Amino acid sequence: MLVERVRDILLYPKNTWIKVKEESVSFGQVLTNYAVPLTAIPAIFGLLGFTIVGINLGVGNIVYRISVRVAFLWAIIYYVLTLIGFYLEGIVINALAPSFSSQQNAVNAFKLAVYSSTPAFVAGILNLVPQLRILSFLLSLYGIYLLYLGLPVMMKTPRDKTIGYLIVTVVVVIVIYLIVGALAGSVLRIV
Repeated sequence: MLVERVRDILLYPKNTWIKVKEESVSFGQVLTNYAVPLTAIPAIFGLLGFTIVGINLGVGNIVYRISVRVAFLWAIIYYVLTLIGFYLEGIVINALAPSFSSQQNAVNAFKLAVYSSTPAFVAGILNLVPQLRILSFLLSLYGIYLLYLGLPVMMKTPRDKTIGYLIVTVVVVIVIYLIVGALAGSVLRIV
């Protein structure tokens, strides 16, 4: 089910959003059956990238590897903060709904936050090679398109309000994940 959902949201998003909306699942089920396992991908591959591959410091062939202990701590903090970020993103999407003539629904807003992040989960595999993080980021941008397609279905957003809703949501999400990244990255500076 998980692999099929990942494939479907990435390759057939219009039809998949309709299926997602029709599913009678709880916040907890979306969290445990989708967000929890997939959020582990960037965390695990980031841990491996930091410890095994290392980071090229751009000075000759100097490669810096982070200790397993520090990378493990980073991965746990990143993982937990990302899950909290999804929760906050869902709250924001739901809270913004009336401003864009959309229907509030906390579970649908959370589904929207989590499922539209699927490209970031999958691209997290590239964290194995820290120098490819920019490519991982670029692939993650497909999630904006998924969010755009999902807003009218999941939140019943009128077509003429979708772009505005999308822009405000993306700005807020960027702020949330800048904070998540800063907090997770601070582990590397502290330890």
